[in-house]
Amino acid sequence: MADDLVSVVMPVYNAAAWLRRSVESVLRQNHRNLELIAVDDGSSDDSPAMLEAFARTDARVRLQRQALNGGVAAARNAGLAVARGQYIAFLDADDWWHPAKLERQLASLHAHGALVSYGEYWRVAEDGRVLSRVTPPATLRWHDMLASNFIGNLTGMYARRLGDVPFRKIGHEDYVFWLEQVRRAGLAVRVESDEPLAWYLVRERSLSANKWRAARWQWAIYRDVEKLGLPLSALCMVRYAWHALRKRHGGAAPP
Repeated sequence: MADDLVSVVMPVYNAAAWLRRSVESVLRQNHRNLELIAVDDGSSDDSPAMLEAFARTDARVRLQRQALNGGVAAARNAGLAVARGQYIAFLDADDWWHPAKLERQLASLHAHGALVSYGEYWRVAEDGRVLSRVTPPATLRWHDMLASNFIGNLTGMYARRLGDVPFRKIGHEDYVFWLEQVRRAGLAVRVESDEPLAWYLVRERSLSANKWRAARWQWAIYRDVEKLGLPLSALCMVRYAWHALRKRHGGAAPP
């Protein structure tokens, strides 16, 4: 396990206010064999300079630059294109990890012979308040994932031999990505840990996000991406709405 190289893909766009905490949480992992592929997506703040400084002091940091801001899906795809690891993980530039995150996750993957792993995480407000603890089911199959995106992208990891899936420029691109990876893997497992291993920052603007728009995205995924029939799509939407409420008020229950 110690020899497993983990590629951590981090899209960065005007994230100077949070970037140091995020990057340092990767570089301070107990599992040292990693590369952090930071993809600057046309930032206009101090993010590029901060990433260059990290790259000068730690050879594990690899800085990729996008000429123009193309969005998070394009930035992640650019990171995947140059990743060298046997395992892939993702972290956005405003979220952060527990030092044992990769170590425990790799151990769990190996113990179960699994190709996809995920875990619990905290939802945290900008002032540091814990909003909720998100606890996904212990195992997931594709039909379970139709109820909700139980895999928080900041906790997800997959074995590279499963194959890469390009992120699509679509609403809920994380969800579409993990739906396909769980479908390919057949089974995904929750990392074995007594505590959440990641923190998801809920920024003020996302607190008042357009829920109707999110619902339209979800419906389009069921109908246009997964090609589900109308009755099944409607059932999945009801389950999706219920789990979305659970996630915001103390965690997600099994589907």
